[in-house]
Amino acid sequence: MSLAIIYSDRTQECDRAVSLMQSLEHKFVEYVLGRDFTESQFRNEFGEEATFPQIAVGVKHIGSLKETLQYFNHNGITNRL
Repeated sequence: MSLAIIYSDRTQECDRAVSLMQSLEHKFVEYVLGRDFTESQFRNEFGEEATFPQIAVGVKHIGSLKETLQYFNHNGITNRL
């Protein structure tokens, strides 16, 4: 299982992403805006229209929480719930 990375601004949607990883017992690290990266670094990496959270699994950028749920469903990862 590849490490997931959550780029977070600590909003409710980001908390949901953390909860998802915990409930799946999926290894993850949470990078937090203002502590681990700046707003401009986030925009440079993900684009001006990107919202929080942004999630990567291994070296693959998945996207938002919704896109991550779809990715996990498609790959059978959520079957563990």
